[in-house]
Amino acid sequence: MGLFNAVGNYFRDSQVWGSIFRHGVPRDRRTRAMAILSNVFLHLHPVAVRKSGIRLSFTWCMGGLTFFLFIAETISGVLLMFYYRPVVEYAYTDIVGLRAHVTLGLLREIHRWGAHAMVIAIWLHMLRVFLTGSYKPPREFNWGVGVILLTLTLLLSFTGYLLPWDQLAIWAITVGSNMARATPFAGHEGPGAALLQVGGVPLIHGGSDARFLLLGGTVVGPGALLRFYVLHCIFIPVVVSVLIAVHFWRVRKDGGISGPL
Repeated sequence: MGLFNAVGNYFRDSQVWGSIFRHGVPRDRRTRAMAILSNVFLHLHPVAVRKSGIRLSFTWCMGGLTFFLFIAETISGVLLMFYYRPVVEYAYTDIVGLRAHVTLGLLREIHRWGAHAMVIAIWLHMLRVFLTGSYKPPREFNWGVGVILLTLTLLLSFTGYLLPWDQLAIWAITVGSNMARATPFAGHEGPGAALLQVGGVPLIHGGSDARFLLLGGTVVGPGALLRFYVLHCIFIPVVVSVLIAVHFWRVRKDGGISGPL
């Protein structure tokens, strides 16, 4: 034990150790606070929190559960990308292979059921925040960020729906994308479309509106599959990751998790 202690002390007293760790072992209040403030992951959280903030009966732990499910979805999604090809010729057969052969189908089911659980968890988190009045000043900005994250979570579920490329997915996306035709000022059937005219000729029509932008064409085809794949795997997750960091940072700046009313 003496030899191990001597070796440990030698490394802790070295310049390399001091350049990485700016504090000692967190044994008291000061060093515990410094451990949080100097850590790239922990510094988003406050040094101290209210007891109510860690009481399960108050928080329901739905915010943390939603974040955990997002991490699980990210990891399982990256692994699925090694086996899935977003082209019409292979999309369906790759999904069949993922369901029947790859990890006995567990990897795909983890991703699928994790997505359902994440949607449920974020709805319950928003409900808890609303019931406890945690959206009130000075937390109204973070409530807005949470609403955006809720919308993006639903969009993640929506964009992932097309990737299996079966009849259910194709017709569900056909119905869902048709709603984009009613987008205000960006859909040829939406409010304000009639105002976007030059010389009586509409600037927006069925071939250049929000639905066309979403599908990459006028029907659900190869262009739509590729666009939904990019949205589902890259664009939306990156935006969600940034907003989650902002959300956590704002919780800290607003005094931590709100207490009971």
